[in-house]
Amino acid sequence: MKKPHVLVFAGFGLNCEDETKFAFDLVGAKADIIHVNDLVAKPKKIREYEVLAFPGGFSYGDDMGSGNAYANKVRNHLWPEILECAKKDTLVIGICNGCQILVSLGLVPALNGKYGKREVALLHNSSTRYVARWTDMKSESETPWLWGISHISLPIAHGEGRLHASDEILHVLEKKHLVALRYERGLLFEYQHLPENPTGTARNIAALTNENGRILGIMPHPERALFFTQLPNWTVLKEQYEREGKKLPVYGPGFEIFKNAVKYFH
Repeated sequence: MKKPHVLVFAGFGLNCEDETKFAFDLVGAKADIIHVNDLVAKPKKIREYEVLAFPGGFSYGDDMGSGNAYANKVRNHLWPEILECAKKDTLVIGICNGCQILVSLGLVPALNGKYGKREVALLHNSSTRYVARWTDMKSESETPWLWGISHISLPIAHGEGRLHASDEILHVLEKKHLVALRYERGLLFEYQHLPENPTGTARNIAALTNENGRILGIMPHPERALFFTQLPNWTVLKEQYEREGKKLPVYGPGFEIFKNAVKYFH
């Protein structure tokens, strides 16, 4: 069985590339971490990959707004190759800062296939603070990244995750089912006693896709929820499993998102 090749972007403040590569390798893909400058030197190398991943971090120190400077680097030097990937059978994921990059590039939501046009923004959280916590979400999309997932719990860690768009754009996102994940009161809520919407994001939106579902921009971090013991309530769940005579799970909720990327090519 051929392993799908994954390109994990790196450089200039992206700092979750190792965890992202680990996640893809864990589920059976073959991931390479490549600095964006090396791609600028050899842009056609992008065509060798079935999956593109923009990981989390603080690219360019967020000095020009989260993801904007890195997106400009990609747009100015790699746009023909990125656009080609967007239009063919390539999967793309942007996690946290990577999601902000995809939004700035206009790869999500890319309404009517208009890649390159920015249609939504990710603004400072309504609390004006950096927020790091676990969240509960429900899936509302048929994107291959979320196959078989109806509800999921993942951690967030960002200061600019409040999605903003015009009422017209928000209406189209809902109509075309481009909201991939939406914050909700889920299983973790009772333990955390925190607001279900951690950032004030419009309509509780936590993730978006483009219209064919192959490009996912997700603010929570699935690569930080690969294993059962990473869950904040795993000790409570452990007791429940043991009392019911059930075997403890090995993997966490984020594992399935990366596994779906491998399933897509088989």
